[in-house]
Amino acid sequence: MMKKQQGFSLIELIIVVVILSLLAVTALPRFLNVTEQAEDAAVEGVAGGFAAAVGLVRAQWEIEGRPSGTSASITMDSTQIQVNEFGFPTSSASGTNLAPESMSASACKAVFDGVMQSPVRSVVSGTDATDVRYYIGVQSGGTTDSGVDYLLCSYHLVATLKLNSSTGLPTGTVDFSVGNSFSYNPATGQIQVYSNNT
Repeated sequence: MMKKQQGFSLIELIIVVVILSLLAVTALPRFLNVTEQAEDAAVEGVAGGFAAAVGLVRAQWEIEGRPSGTSASITMDSTQIQVNEFGFPTSSASGTNLAPESMSASACKAVFDGVMQSPVRSVVSGTDATDVRYYIGVQSGGTTDSGVDYLLCSYHLVATLKLNSSTGLPTGTVDFSVGNSFSYNPATGQIQVYSNNT
């Protein structure tokens, strides 16, 4: 004997689709918010590690008797790190030390790579940022002392920037009002996090 098989009726199917649609509409904003929170946490985590490393460099500078001069440096875990007159890192390359008003994107990258135990992949401004996590540059706006404009190192999370598909460069001006980033002030050692999620 053949058994009669039954499936869902059209009305039951429509009701299930409507319920799933309502659930999707209410859950989607929560999932988008989780992405923004993850981006915020990523920048805050790296900035926190960077701040701790800068503090350790400053402490080592104190321990080594505050070396000064244009080639002042300290050694941390067999890595030579150039420090400025205030004891904050300005480069990991040996040679002439940089004053806070003379920082460059390359020097900011050298600080990032030199003080972090396991630095994430990064590039300096003007370079294809497609396959890296941080885009590094310099911006004015640091502590001014006697009219001197100290430069800030800027570290932008690439996932929060819009990149040109052909060049891999960020579109528009990259400053602290764009994407998620943190700054490092080599004159004071201060780290500040910027979150621009909307």
